[in-house]
Amino acid sequence: MKKIAAFAGSTSSTSINKQLASYAAQNLENTAFDVLDLNDYKVPIFSEDKERENEYPEGASLFNETLDKYDGFIVSLAEHNGSYAAAFKNLFDWASRKNREVFRNKPVLVMATSPGGRGGASVLAAALGTFPHMGANVVADYSLPKFYENFKDSKISENDKEIELKKAVTMLEKAL
Repeated sequence: MKKIAAFAGSTSSTSINKQLASYAAQNLENTAFDVLDLNDYKVPIFSEDKERENEYPEGASLFNETLDKYDGFIVSLAEHNGSYAAAFKNLFDWASRKNREVFRNKPVLVMATSPGGRGGASVLAAALGTFPHMGANVVADYSLPKFYENFKDSKISENDKEIELKKAVTMLEKAL
């Protein structure tokens, strides 16, 4: 059976993007999944000086080893000031130093949500522009605006957005 990793581009213990990634993974029909937590992959702030001075961080090595185990990914990105959350960007900077194709040329469903009406549109656009250069075979994308209005009782409450998510998850599963 194929297996995917679902994770949020956030280290918040109450991450709405982790909730969305987990929910999307639960909609897989014939695919196993694990939900990853970026807090399990500790790395220092990236700099070339640190890279020269120290060994490659254990957290980045572990993250790369973990990504190797999966057939695809669901990634839901937190938007901080219109871009990636710093913790996510930092981990990916480190991971890419050993394997430029962070996503291993495997299928990826890229998502974002936010409390606002744009649903993380800026970070989603950034990911759609950069992830393919990081080895992502982006097969679908999804945005959920107004998270606290549209996600209740651990599920999407707005019917059209629920249907849209299920279509995106199906596209991912077919691409595995």
